[in-house]
Amino acid sequence: MVLPDAKRIADLNDHARQTFTGCRVCITPGIQALGEDALRTILLAVQRYDTFTPDNDPYEEHDFGKIEYDEQVIFWKFDYYDLDLSMMSPDPADPTVTARVLTVLLADEY
Repeated sequence: MVLPDAKRIADLNDHARQTFTGCRVCITPGIQALGEDALRTILLAVQRYDTFTPDNDPYEEHDFGKIEYDEQVIFWKFDYYDLDLSMMSPDPADPTVTARVLTVLLADEY
């Protein structure tokens, strides 16, 4: 079921992912272990990602993606927290009450 605010959330997620502003970007130890060159390439691929389909984006929020790098499957995903990062956001469509966290991870770390 697509929520009424899905378009607004997708716009916020796209902006955050494409610019790395309006969110915190986290990488996992598996991504870090791939090295600096790999990290640059992976983060650029995350920023350029635009392959959203009903299969990989059923809620139309642009909150998850899958890319491949050097035979590694890599996921990126958004989570929405309150501003204290202690609980879920009360409204992911409202950036004044939401801390967006973009995590980039190896698929086997999921």
